[in-house]
Amino acid sequence: MRNYSTFTLNALSFLIAVNILIFIAELLTGGGIAWQSPAIPLLGLTPAYFLHQPWTIITNLFVHGGFRHILFNMISLYFLGSFLLRLVGEKNFLKVYFAGGLLGNIFFLLLNQHPLIPGIGASGAIFALGGALAIMVPRLRVFVFPVPVPIPLWIATIILLLLSFLPSIAWQAHLGGLALGLIAGYFFKKRRRAYYF
Repeated sequence: MRNYSTFTLNALSFLIAVNILIFIAELLTGGGIAWQSPAIPLLGLTPAYFLHQPWTIITNLFVHGGFRHILFNMISLYFLGSFLLRLVGEKNFLKVYFAGGLLGNIFFLLLNQHPLIPGIGASGAIFALGGALAIMVPRLRVFVFPVPVPIPLWIATIILLLLSFLPSIAWQAHLGGLALGLIAGYFFKKRRRAYYF
């Protein structure tokens, strides 16, 4: 009797795959430069055009402006996402991810002072994952470049939020995503007495 291993594509793998495929499409349609792709104005969240392009409040989570942008986001999504996925299951993972991305985009629409500049990237949703984990397992140790030693996740989350205020970063989306994640983490933690790591 033969055993055949079956490939299962979980929610995390699917999200990463879609992000990578869209990024490849950006490169192909942008002459090798992602931010020159017509996908940016079509899928990115531009506050001035939001009423005419309402789909962008979700689609902007799958568009990235360059190789470093998608690389850091996908690495963060993989590590934070795989950890949260194991803790809360696929359904709750997806709820946190998309609700965090959505709230981050609402913050971006309300607090952005440059209405013609599109917001792109998955980082608002990723901050939601980090926020949930920071509440649920705050002492979990992670690496944050360029800090050479692992630090507690809650400290890493604060550092990354502060770095969000550098130029050309949508701090509004990060803040909104983090807020959603912190609230979700609080409710998840209440439902379970303790996590052991």
